[in-house]
Amino acid sequence: MPRRNSPKPHDPRPLGGGVGWARTESGPDGDWLVRAISGAQAQKTYRCPGCDHEIRPGVAHVVAWPAQETGSVEERRHWHQACWDSRGRRWPAARRW
Repeated sequence: MPRRNSPKPHDPRPLGGGVGWARTESGPDGDWLVRAISGAQAQKTYRCPGCDHEIRPGVAHVVAWPAQETGSVEERRHWHQACWDSRGRRWPAARRW
């Protein structure tokens, strides 16, 4: 019998969570949409709000914005991954920007 390579209709397929896809994260500072940016995708210099250092082109990082404001480009912030992961330990659970 030939092997079936195509996915079955009832197989779940991942909808996000990888590079280029926004995933939802909840924390004491609210719900966030977070997208991973690979080093190859990072082509501009940004300033991380967690450490106030530059994120240079070619450095992998994350972009995060409040989940309730999904269409607001002004609310997006680029973070170093480590700064994003430790944001709850750096200041009270209130948005600083």
